Amino acid sequence: MLQGTKLIVDIADYRAQEGELAFWWLGQMGFIFKTACATLALDPYLDAESSKRRIPPLLAPEELVGVDYVFGSHDHSDHIDAYTWPRLAKASPHTRFIAPALFADALSARYGIARDRIIGLTDGQVFEDAEKKVKVTGVAAAHEFLDPDPDTGLYPSMSFIVESGGVRIFHAGDTCRYEGQESKLRAAGRFDVMILPINGRDAEKYRSNIIGNMDFREAVDLSGTLAPRLAIPGHYDMFPGNTADPIRFVDYMEAKYPAQSVWIGGHGQRFVLAKAR
Repeated sequence: MLQGTKLIVDIADYRAQEGELAFWWLGQMGFIFKTACATLALDPYLDAESSKRRIPPLLAPEELVGVDYVFGSHDHSDHIDAYTWPRLAKASPHTRFIAPALFADALSARYGIARDRIIGLTDGQVFEDAEKKVKVTGVAAAHEFLDPDPDTGLYPSMSFIVESGGVRIFHAGDTCRYEGQESKLRAAGRFDVMILPINGRDAEKYRSNIIGNMDFREAVDLSGTLAPRLAIPGHYDMFPGNTADPIRFVDYMEAKYPAQSVWIGGHGQRFVLAKAR
């Protein structure tokens, strides 16, 4: 497992080719992706002051100076991190942030980040950066409900389709499956990588204010049906009482969709997905 300076150096030094993708898992739903065009941090949770986390942060926000875009799928602390965002924004003035449009103004005010550095997306909305060759499409997420704001129609939880350097990534954030979700994803084309939560939901969690997601079976069926080049389970390692066993995801996938490739790796471990043939 790489941490701190060694992890940052590994990320900075790696040069992805067109159509190639390198990534490092930070824990929970947090990943750093490096394409031929950009470096992206999705849902990085780096709070060093939290006593609840089982996995310590692998690096400090101030060390992520080479990241072009930071994504936050929804306004929960392990996805839009109050410890991470203002520190990273101060240390890396060129970095921009992508979040649900419903919270864009509030996040700017809360963290002292200039509003033009925060891109707000809602369902079906597209952002493109021609210079960095990054395209991001927002997809509504149902965390545990599909619940647009009654006044604006904007969604509080988002998934993201990210296209950069000849690769296409689906980062689900926190979501359950819902009617129409699969057709939205299928319309985007085949994914190189899909990252899906597997921690599930139940009455005990809900009563404890732990809002639920798809479980490992639902994640297997969504990824198995859409057949990405690589399926990755997430959201199972960080908090006591809100975990899952990724081996069950792998086992069910092998039984039901044996042709589907799956990645389960260590925190801070570089994985490179080669260009598709």
